[in-house]
Amino acid sequence: MNDNRLGTSVSPYLRLHAGNPVDWHEWGPEAFAEARERGVPVLVSVGYATCHWCHVMARESFADPEIGSLLRQDFVAVKVDREERPDVDASLMAAASAFTQQLGWPLTTFLTPEGHVFFAGTYFPPTPVGQVPAFRQILAAVLDAWTERRHEVDANAAAIATAIRQGAEVDATARAADGADGADPRLPSVDNIRAVTGQLSQAEDTTYGGFGGAPKFPSTPLLEFLADAARDGDAEADGLLDRSLHAIRASELTDADGGVFRYATKRDWSVPHYERMLYDNAGLLAVAGAEQARGIADFLRDTLRQDDGAFVAAQDSESTIDGQRVEGEWYRRPLSERVLLDPPPLDDQVLTGWNGLAIRGLAIAGDRHDDPEMIGIARDAADALLRSHVREGHVVVRSSTPRGASAAPATIEDVGLLAEGLLELALVTGEVTYAVTARALVDDGLANRFDVDAVLAGAGTATGEQPQTAMRSGTVALAAAAAGLAALTGDSAYRTAAARLVADRATTGTERPLGHADALGVALGLQRPSREVVVVTSDPHDPLRDAVRAARRPGTVIARVTPTQAAEWSAAGFELFEARDALDPAAYVCHDRVCALPARSAGDLAAGLAAPAA
Repeated sequence: MNDNRLGTSVSPYLRLHAGNPVDWHEWGPEAFAEARERGVPVLVSVGYATCHWCHVMARESFADPEIGSLLRQDFVAVKVDREERPDVDASLMAAASAFTQQLGWPLTTFLTPEGHVFFAGTYFPPTPVGQVPAFRQILAAVLDAWTERRHEVDANAAAIATAIRQGAEVDATARAADGADGADPRLPSVDNIRAVTGQLSQAEDTTYGGFGGAPKFPSTPLLEFLADAARDGDAEADGLLDRSLHAIRASELTDADGGVFRYATKRDWSVPHYERMLYDNAGLLAVAGAEQARGIADFLRDTLRQDDGAFVAAQDSESTIDGQRVEGEWYRRPLSERVLLDPPPLDDQVLTGWNGLAIRGLAIAGDRHDDPEMIGIARDAADALLRSHVREGHVVVRSSTPRGASAAPATIEDVGLLAEGLLELALVTGEVTYAVTARALVDDGLANRFDVDAVLAGAGTATGEQPQTAMRSGTVALAAAAAGLAALTGDSAYRTAAARLVADRATTGTERPLGHADALGVALGLQRPSREVVVVTSDPHDPLRDAVRAARRPGTVIARVTPTQAAEWSAAGFELFEARDALDPAAYVCHDRVCALPARSAGDLAAGLAAPAA
């Protein structure tokens, strides 16, 4: 047994398993080479540091010496942190869907030495529960199939791998063909996107708020679409959004310190699943009202923020009280009692994409609610990421901890979400350096400059990013940033690229919005006439700055700059700011970069914003 492979890992999740009586490997070619040499299957167990059921399965199974001995003898065992390796997780999830629709973590998969999944499930208990077999039974059945029906195993594994590969190829071909003739890709119409609100009204839980039954999630991409639709003039969407946010704010899903838990296990938003993820809270910031946003920002600042300003990934559901590891008890105590107890531990990974999502949410909320501290927190996080995770306009680190930088490759999630966050921050602060980096990141993303994992490449099962349900996807964020750059630079190729990225996702969203809403708001903006609003003033309290807040809507880009900043944006190649440094104060309302006469007062600006496009 070698229990030191995971002991030096950067990942906090892998380090939690360093002392198991299991000869764990990290994901990589070496593990699969050993499996080929020994002629045994590969067990790949996927989870993350704050996953409660991952902890449970670890205590019940991976800490069991007998199971450890069985795994050492007949398998090669691999641990994967899904936060560190979303590319591996996405591929294994795609394969696992052939065996179960109840996908989640821990994800338990069995692969051939060639990297093809031939059986998968999630949490397996120590003894059978209903139709769910015990983990020992699963291991015995897998080993029996491997030794007695190897031909069948290999055939099934190959079929699943072929299906994954063909699906990825079809998606890539469709994206390449869409818009190849110079026309805009086939985005769903405005009418089709607006009709989604009616579908969501039918799915609303009119008793408790939100959508669907138990378990009930915040579903921040869905809420963001409703916010976009509401700003586009959809009163029904506005009501749905308001009721959903109220239900989240008033329920047990929101903790006393303002942070929001991952989901509620009951339909009435009670009995939370107590882990608190950066991405849920960051996503809610972009749509929440002033009081709710302030509470979330306080949680990010006080609990998830590191000394350098970057945010860690999550806070655990479990803590140690009176020597016992318990779930949720710390959160159920009054705040005055909590300070006397050790808090639940943090997942101390700094993930580039998740920080980009937080930067965006803080910038949007800080601007909407006139809260300079939120914008300052966003700026500190951005500066921390740019110092340690970005080099010369390229994301070079996906994940880091106090123990160093992970070797995991950057993904479209990192590039897209950070680019969108930096661009929002640039527009709010007027600081062009953030926009310059965002433009470089978007160019990287559109050029598809991502390393493909060697094992997935060899197996032909690299899927790219999977559709997101819990958080804004990197693909959608990349599209939104590209659309913004089209307005700022005058380069229509960015807009075409944005449409190509979201066309298929948005079409799926019109058909199944509860799980695929994240592209709808961007698609709606691309279908609306482009509108650009630039406020130029050296007075941070000029009424023009306040008057423009109400102009945010799909298809509109808003920037506030000083005359000096306007000149810097123009010099950096953002044509929208050309010759905008001559008047102070002045506000420019443009449609597809054709601008009306500058407004010099808040009243004139309001009239200009209300005027239709020429």
